Amino acid sequence: MGITIIEVGQLSPELTNKITSVVDEYSNWGEQTQPPEPPPGLRRWVINNNTPVGDLSAHPIGYGPNEGSTVMNIGVKINPVHRQQGFGSASQQLLAGLLHREGFVRVEASTDVTNIFEQRALAKAGFAFEGTLRSAQLRASGRHDLQVWSHIS
Repeated sequence: MGITIIEVGQLSPELTNKITSVVDEYSNWGEQTQPPEPPPGLRRWVINNNTPVGDLSAHPIGYGPNEGSTVMNIGVKINPVHRQQGFGSASQQLLAGLLHREGFVRVEASTDVTNIFEQRALAKAGFAFEGTLRSAQLRASGRHDLQVWSHIS
């Protein structure tokens, strides 16, 4: 698989629509009065396989007051027509490696406890399951438990 990840400042609306505008059970946030502010330090990448197949994001989270306690939390979204072809695991593995080379010891990801395909992708990308965050996420369908996964350099 010859995929690359290309960092972008922000995804253009045209590119966002080309990648995916599908709202599935894991990305239906319900009615919002205004779009949420992106987390501080958010970075974005396009997953490319001769055409954009999805995107990645990462943002820093601090687990202490010093720089060494900062980790990167990543997310992935694959266009539905390109799912279950290995793009998620390959791109998350590439991103974890890139972030480790930048000096981040820990890269983490979370996924819904029912999202078996993403759990398999994270395991295949070298992430380790750490535990469950109970009622951590609010979506249109209510509160959801999340699994936490980590990739340590």
